[in-house]
Amino acid sequence: MLKSVPGIGNHLFKRLIDRFNSPEDVFEASQEDLLEVESITPRLVRAIKNHKISEPVQKDLDLVIKKGYKIVTMSDIDYPPLLLQIPDPPPFLYVFGRLESSINNVAVVGSRNATDYGISTTRRLCRDLAFLKMTIISGMAMGIDSAAHQGALMGKGNTIAVLGSGLEIVYPAENRKLFHMISENGAVISEFPLTTEPEAHNFPIRNRIISGISLGTVVVEATKRSGSLITARLAAEQNREVFAVPGSIHSFKSTGTHTLIKHGAKLVEHAQDIIEEFSHVIKTPVVNNNKTVENHTTKIDLSLTPDESLVFKALGPYSVHIDDLVRKLCIEPGKLSSILLHLELKGIVRQSPGKLFSLAAMD
Repeated sequence: MLKSVPGIGNHLFKRLIDRFNSPEDVFEASQEDLLEVESITPRLVRAIKNHKISEPVQKDLDLVIKKGYKIVTMSDIDYPPLLLQIPDPPPFLYVFGRLESSINNVAVVGSRNATDYGISTTRRLCRDLAFLKMTIISGMAMGIDSAAHQGALMGKGNTIAVLGSGLEIVYPAENRKLFHMISENGAVISEFPLTTEPEAHNFPIRNRIISGISLGTVVVEATKRSGSLITARLAAEQNREVFAVPGSIHSFKSTGTHTLIKHGAKLVEHAQDIIEEFSHVIKTPVVNNNKTVENHTTKIDLSLTPDESLVFKALGPYSVHIDDLVRKLCIEPGKLSSILLHLELKGIVRQSPGKLFSLAAMD
């Protein structure tokens, strides 16, 4: 394989393919023709001419066949067309599932340690985008990434997970079931050899694929040092759109998204905020008044007693400890617990571990 020739990185691989069209043609090219390519030296020409498939590469190829994976190269029709436009596209991708040649892709990324608000907002947004025939791209990490894939599946749409490991190493392990669900409704892809471990330096590398395969990147929750901001920066460098979902001004987990908005990212409240930015290049179902194609709002009982109404108004999408509610509302703890229980039974309030309470997501 051409990529395994020592000294040939992604940039040089692309130059060679642009010049000779396929890896096979590169190997068959004359020394004179090869030397005409920028950055090709006589040493590299000798390496290309003398190259033989190494044992690790051959094992990888054998495992691809055994496991039913696919390798999609830059010259294949299924290679993502948007990815070809970035400066350093991966020469090939390992694929588990079905990778379609489409540009209707939106990346949705954010914090691994997300809030209930972030999770529910991401699921709803990605569900609505899936209804509108958009493919959701994310990294299958815990938190916002997982919620993005889940939302796409809820909307019966396609989703693509870009891994920072090889396909044989599902990371995080808790997402093994999600890994297979994504492969059945889209694809799991990676540029890394199949048994590559999820090492820290792999993730910034894979982020350029998440942004590069997409028309735009949406950041839901991110602190000022979040890795999601790297993806947003890469999207901007690739001349793609950058979007951000606002959060509470009191939540440090939204400081990064608010910074993006201050610097020009488009604020997102609804799927239509994203779709309208791409109306000149894609066609989606017509949606009026920022409503989704279907009404999937959960029916809940909103007949509240005065005490329940008081507690309801004190809660929001972010979790609050019961002790803080006691102090804020001046309600006896036992009585407050009873009220919260009744609100839970009505589907209005959600309790999280540690006696934390928030308004239930209307998924």
